[in-house]
Parts: sequence; structure tokens; C-alpha cells
Amino acid sequence: MGTVIILLQLFVVLAMIFIGAKVGGIGLGIYGMVGVFVLVFVFGLEPGSVPVDVMLIIVSVITASASLQAAGGLDYMVKVAERFLKKHPSRITFFAPLVTWLFTLLAGTAHTCYALLPIISEIAHKAKVRPERPLSIATISASLGCTGSPVSAATAAIISEKLLGAHGIGMTEIMMVTIPSSFIAILVASLVQNYVGKPLEQDPEYQRRLSQGLLADETETQSESESANPHARWAVMAFLLGVVLIMLFGIFPSLRPSFNGATLEMSLTIEILMMSIAALILLVGKADVYQAMKGNVFASGMNAMVSIFGVAWMGSTFFLGHEQEIMRGVNGVFSTYPMLFAIPLFLFSIMLFSQAATAKTLFPVGLALGVPPTILLVLFPAVNGYFFLPNYPTSVAAIGFDRTGSTHIGKYVVNHSFQLPGWITTFVSIGVGYLIVSFLL
Repeated sequence: MGTVIILLQLFVVLAMIFIGAKVGGIGLGIYGMVGVFVLVFVFGLEPGSVPVDVMLIIVSVITASASLQAAGGLDYMVKVAERFLKKHPSRITFFAPLVTWLFTLLAGTAHTCYALLPIISEIAHKAKVRPERPLSIATISASLGCTGSPVSAATAAIISEKLLGAHGIGMTEIMMVTIPSSFIAILVASLVQNYVGKPLEQDPEYQRRLSQGLLADETETQSESESANPHARWAVMAFLLGVVLIMLFGIFPSLRPSFNGATLEMSLTIEILMMSIAALILLVGKADVYQAMKGNVFASGMNAMVSIFGVAWMGSTFFLGHEQEIMRGVNGVFSTYPMLFAIPLFLFSIMLFSQAATAKTLFPVGLALGVPPTILLVLFPAVNGYFFLPNYPTSVAAIGFDRTGSTHIGKYVVNHSFQLPGWITTFVSIGVGYLIVSFLL
């Protein structure tokens, strides 16, 4: 009878995740909380731990990023990137993903790539490069940047003193593993993408659209015509100052103040720094604080926070309620073959649509099941598995911005443009990360 009850509770958890993902937006967090309600009030499980630290880090980082957007800082960065990409149109497949990856590393969110995608598409089109090639890998690279950014919610989730931070893995180790591995993975995927599909001039869909006059009116990208805030450059410098300070405090814990013999936690450090940096950005960038709340960066960040609130709490409640049964069921499997833990990480990320929610939900499970902390760090890129289904907002945007139709969803849905670069970057980054950990950590 006990097994039946556990299976019923697992069904509730998976059903709430599925319904929330289908609803979209904050629905994932809302239905996750419905799952908590059912587990607690119907099945009588004790509520698990609320991921307060990750949620507050998201609030602080997104507030700074939203302030940067309100000050025109993101537009300024896009213009700099656009000028660089236009100087090298024939190499757009290699440079575009590196640019979107770098943007995410600095800003902590893959949603910064929205402004770059139409630019990448038009540059590729004018250079007679099949837009699918740079657009697909650029979209994947933006997500990959989250697993390595010092200011991303995903990094905040695993660096917590309750997770990898408790095992001596800090900002230094995370960046030492994730940045080189993702950089190499992007280069390998770009090389492969450079030969994907027919040349643009031979693509039947492109020829159809061309013959019907659908591609006749080419206009300059929006960023070229917009009037820039003259103070945007100072806002960017203020934001980058915050990123650098977080890296320094993470790499050199001695720089953080100590209280009662204990060094200030990194999560609190990030929260204090980024909220202060938000104030500095608003000051030097002459930005309207109300505009910061209206931007898509703030909206996407709050969506992530609500999602983590509901889903991670539901996952924690279920796991802690059946920790002993789960441990017996997979006794020794993940401790003997720890790399297999990439499978649940990948599958859950498809359902949760969030690296941070996946890491916060499953990393504690991995540690409890005997997966070494260094291996969890190696497997960090596996939380980017939501590319498997082409319904993530950045993927949908990339398809929409490709006027040639080369970036597409296939007949069977899963055979889409993002599948190949997604798998390549996942496997290569995990493989390179494993080598780095084996020889350096």
C-alpha cells in the first residue's frame, strides 16, 4: 500500500509540472504550489525547504539587469555586438554564438539574446549564409552561458552553502570548469553547424519565399535607428563593476567581511552587491525606475522566481517525505555510476524550463544519492536540456526572426534546428568539464 501512495504522490508531482509547463509563464510556479498543497494537506507530508536564498539572488540580479535595460545599457551592448558581427559576416556562425554566450555570462540571463537574434539573422542572410546555422547555435549558446555566469540564478542555486558550497566548491571552481568547457563546446558545435543544411541559395523554402516576394523589403535592424541614452555607457560600466566584484568576492572569500568567526555567505554577498549596483545604475544611467519594472528582463526574472518557488518546494517536499524509500530504490546506482545522474537532470530541465529550478530541485537529491560534488559540477550543463522541445521562448523567437525559413521545426517536432547543437554542446561541455575536474580539481 505504501508503494501505491508514493506512486500517487509522484503522479501528482509530474502532473503539476506538466500542467504548469503547458500553461506557461508563472503557471509552472503556481501549479507547483498546488502540488505542495496536495502533498501537505491531502497526503500529510511535511513541507520541504523553501529555496529562499536562490529566490532572493534572482530578485537582486534581475533588479540590476532590469535597471540596466531601463538605462539603455542592453541596447548599447547590442549595438557594440552588432558592429562587431557586421565586420565579420562570413564568420557569423562562429562569432554569433560566442557573442550571445558572452552576453549571458555577463547579464546572467539567456533572454538578452532576443535583441541579437534579428541582427544575426539579417547579417547571415545578406552574407548568403544559411541563417539556421548561426541562429540555432547562438540560441543554444545563450542558454549555456547560464551554467557559468557568476550572476545567473542557476549558478546561485549550486553555489549555495547548502549545496556545492558546503563541499568546498565556490566561484573559482565553477568558473574554472564551466567557462572553458562551454567555450570549447560552442566552438565544436559551430564547426559542425557550419556544414548543416543546404546552402541558402539552394534551399527550396528560401527559393519559395524569394519567388513570392516575401524577402524583398529588407530593413535595417531596430537597434540602428533607435536613439541611444547618452548615459547608457556608464550604466554598462556600473553593471560590469558588479559582475567583477561578485567574481572577486567569490574567488577570494577573505575579501568578504566576517561575523562571529564566519565569513559572509556568498548568497548574501550577491544580494547586497547587486541591489546596490542597481541603485548605481539608476543613478549614473539617469534611468526611470518604473521603466525597469516594465521591461521584459524584469518580467522573465520574476517568472523564474515564481517557478522556482513552487516547483523546487514541491520537489523538496516529495523527496524529503520519501528519502529513505528513494535511497533504497536506487541504492548504489548513482554512487557507482555518478555520470548517469545527467539523465534525470536533462529530463527534469525539459519539464521545468529552468536551469535554476532543475539544479535547486535535483542537486540535493544527487548529493543524498552519493553523487560526488565535483561530478555534479561536471554535469551542470545537463540542466540545459529544455532545447529538446522547440517551445522555449528563445527558440521560438529564433524561428520567427529567420525570414528565410531555414530555422524550422520538423514534421516530427523533435527534429528541429536546435537539436544537433544542443546535444553537441551538452556532451562536449560535460566531457571537457570531466577532464578539467580529473586533472585540476
